[in-house]
Amino acid sequence: MNTEVLFRPTVVLFLSLLAITLSGAPAHAEFLGKFEAWEAHARNDGGAKVCYAASAPTKSEGKYTRRGDVFLLVSHRPADKMSGFVSLEAGYIYEKKGKITAKIGGASHAMFADGGLAFAFEDGPLVKSMIRGQNLTVQGKSGRGTLTVDTFSLSGFTAAYRAASKACGVKG
Repeated sequence: MNTEVLFRPTVVLFLSLLAITLSGAPAHAEFLGKFEAWEAHARNDGGAKVCYAASAPTKSEGKYTRRGDVFLLVSHRPADKMSGFVSLEAGYIYEKKGKITAKIGGASHAMFADGGLAFAFEDGPLVKSMIRGQNLTVQGKSGRGTLTVDTFSLSGFTAAYRAASKACGVKG
């Protein structure tokens, strides 16, 4: 099965969400709260509600000279039937067809890259692990071959995820 073709519509939807999220302080964004290492937000995107939990890494490792912002999002977009969608902005362009792994405790979750973004192959199991876990570590390699390891605290994730879920009317 060609995962590139299968996931392309989801990636396009995510990139639209990401562009809106990163376009500065949007006038209609609602800050739902800060929950330890996580925040929850909601906004309207052309009449469609978008809600998400977001966090920056507590630790980033790698021998890189330059790197952009890194953050992890778990988003809901009910109008597009998307919920619990896990994505990572890496701050660099990933190695083509490189292996990206998210680890929580003893569980590993495979991810795939599209440019500087990584997406979970299976969102549901990863979100469940995030709810139960303490830290999430993502390992990937840049297009230049630089190995990076980003560690995210999961402290407050459950509360932020529930706040985003409630705001979008999604079971969380």
